[in-house]
Amino acid sequence: MEDSIFEFTKKDLVSGKVYEPAWYRVRIDETTTEPSKDGGSTNHWINGTILFNADDGDRKYEDHPIRWSFNSKWMAPARGFFVALGTPEEDIVVGKRFSFTPAVGKELDVYIENVLFDGRQNNKVNGKFRLPRVA
Repeated sequence: MEDSIFEFTKKDLVSGKVYEPAWYRVRIDETTTEPSKDGGSTNHWINGTILFNADDGDRKYEDHPIRWSFNSKWMAPARGFFVALGTPEEDIVVGKRFSFTPAVGKELDVYIENVLFDGRQNNKVNGKFRLPRVA
């Protein structure tokens, strides 16, 4: 029987790390869309990379991944996401269609907080976004 040999990547080793609650500059790396588990809605997943603490420039979590989603049943938090990426608030109106795909490669400030889930501390992006400030 052949031995199963593999190597950890940096992403493997830092995934699941709980970050201190703070504003972080995040680069959007990928967006995906998939049905929710019950099939009654759609999850819009955002995969990003932390670049630095957006308030003090600390790079403790540089190149660490962060992932969050928006659900089609409650899209209100996505408004702040698009505004933080530069969409004027007055352009976000009923009936206008938006896509997450153009966000790939862009940066914004994201507030990452901690929540307890199934007895474990986890990172949570809870709809707090802002335009990047000058670093």
